[in-house]
Amino acid sequence: MKNDKADIETDFKPLEITSPRTADAPGPEADSCCSGGACSAASGQVNEAQEEAKESYLPTIVSFVLLVTGIALDYLDVAWFSGLVRFLTLGLAYVLVGWRVVWHAIKSVRSSFFNEFLLMTVATLGAFYLGEYAEGVAVMLFYVVGEHFQEAAVIRSRRSIRDLIDNRPDMVNLQTVNGVISVPAKEVSVGETILVRPGEKVALDGQLQSEAAAFNTAALTGEAKPDTKRQGDKVLAGMINLNTAATLQVTAAYEDSALSKILQLIEQASGRKAKTQKFITRFAKVYTPIVFFLALSITVLPYFFVNTYVFGDWFYRALVFLVISCPCALVVSIPLGYFGGIGAASRNGILFKGANFLDQVTQLDTVVMDKTGTLTEGVFEVQKVSTLWSDEQEFLSYVAAVESLSTHPVAQAVTAYVGNANVRVTQVQEVPGHGVKGLVNGREVLAGNGKLLRQSGVSYNASIDAIPDTTVLVAIDGSYAGHLIIADKIKSDAAAAVKALRSLGIKRLVMLSGDKDSIVQKVAKELQLDEAYGGLLPQDKVTKVEELKAQQKKVAFVGDGINDAPVITLSDVGIAMGGLGSDAAIETADVVIQTDQPSKIATAISVGKKTKQVVWQNIGMAFGVKAAVLLLGAVGVASMWEAVFADVGVALLAILNAVRIQQMKF
Repeated sequence: MKNDKADIETDFKPLEITSPRTADAPGPEADSCCSGGACSAASGQVNEAQEEAKESYLPTIVSFVLLVTGIALDYLDVAWFSGLVRFLTLGLAYVLVGWRVVWHAIKSVRSSFFNEFLLMTVATLGAFYLGEYAEGVAVMLFYVVGEHFQEAAVIRSRRSIRDLIDNRPDMVNLQTVNGVISVPAKEVSVGETILVRPGEKVALDGQLQSEAAAFNTAALTGEAKPDTKRQGDKVLAGMINLNTAATLQVTAAYEDSALSKILQLIEQASGRKAKTQKFITRFAKVYTPIVFFLALSITVLPYFFVNTYVFGDWFYRALVFLVISCPCALVVSIPLGYFGGIGAASRNGILFKGANFLDQVTQLDTVVMDKTGTLTEGVFEVQKVSTLWSDEQEFLSYVAAVESLSTHPVAQAVTAYVGNANVRVTQVQEVPGHGVKGLVNGREVLAGNGKLLRQSGVSYNASIDAIPDTTVLVAIDGSYAGHLIIADKIKSDAAAAVKALRSLGIKRLVMLSGDKDSIVQKVAKELQLDEAYGGLLPQDKVTKVEELKAQQKKVAFVGDGINDAPVITLSDVGIAMGGLGSDAAIETADVVIQTDQPSKIATAISVGKKTKQVVWQNIGMAFGVKAAVLLLGAVGVASMWEAVFADVGVALLAILNAVRIQQMKF
């Protein structure tokens, strides 16, 4: 297992932003991670949260009006605005925005006595005790304004991600014995047939029953170009039917669709904390009681050393110190920064399964990549057939029969080229890294690379191994029967991906493939990779990555096949090509690239670097401003108004800085 993955929190929680508002009424957070149809429910919760947020603005607005009125009347020295009238006016302004903080401070006394809510409660009530009503209200008011910014930022981030990929129709056209009827998508069972008309979006994963249909797959892969599906092909929820009515046999329930799983990854990602987040959480628990006792010392100790000691003056300084010391800017903006990074990546077709991986991609110095489906299209076509049999069609039917039960791209190319083989096939077995074998009409058929034939004691002309393209060698009943030459092509952005990775500081680019070495070296030379190894079995790839890690390299592995799952798990950061990749690779990966574009590897690293930069900007800004104003407050220079800026003002700036990630172009 990965060294850093032991820290992953498997008990997924919503994005942690410590505040009485989000604690009592989580607003934009969902209670679960898209299980049991929660994805659509979460979308509803976002809308509800928006309505609640709008309603909660009214007390804030009233409090603001009362505060401004009170300050103006104080400034004009209006005679009647004094005593009980002044207290009740500003007291009401305080209650409207501060009751949640006070209540949360009381509730959290048992679990965590020293927290920012207690600091704010003591500081603001102390201000009222000293008659500084306006300053006490200002602290609470601006804190709540910060909360509104926070809520709006989180809601906006979640909505932008969800709107980007999930606007599946709620109703589908179900085919029944009585004709086509419209029913809720959630009520359709696996095995039933639905009709998708031209222009409609697919609501459920299914297998195409029609002869052919073209789909826009942008919601899943980021590529808007049409993708033509043939009968028997898999069609995923989120795709848009482009040209002709298509019937699908449903293969997964609404909550189990590929799109639901993508949304689940996004929901879960916010629960996996980066090391910076964990550090700040631990830091706040130690930091808060320290500043509390420092504030107490500021109030009490001068009594023994200052001849002109006045309790009110030193108590006021302590209150200023408490307000400044609140770690709101840190505990709010840092997780929001990471969530912004996850959102920015999602908008670019990249799914990070946790904030911790945003940090880890910034530490990479070595990227190891699979070839087929990662750097090459993985869409093979048969170029040439060579056989010793007199009947080429019969030969091909035998090959297609054993290949038809394999999911490997090469096998699918052979099957597509030959079509349906009307022969009886049994005992088919896939040999990882070698090929397939089985019985066709009672005859043993081997179809794969040279290793498969040599392992089975079948001899063939060695010159075939020198063919630079992918070659499927075939043996029937223990004798070499012929071969097929199959060609693949390098992805259009593969060269750009290599260049971008080098510009980001990746020092070593390696390709590992189970394909024949001559093809691997040809691709590596064209892309100018540092190293390339062909003819590898899954365990060989694991060995190569272990060797790199033994050299203290920070390694990312990028792959798409089921055979890549072990090495994806082993690497420091496992990256899966999610558009065409296998479920096993996607499940074990830390980062999923939905567009199947290798250039997105560099984009993922860029997002991680920018997120880390913004997070540390917030940390530096928060500590810098607080340290300066803390010093000024301790010596009596800073007032409660400066304290408000040092606490809430910095928190607002940090939130705005974190939200900025969403607007960046990568």
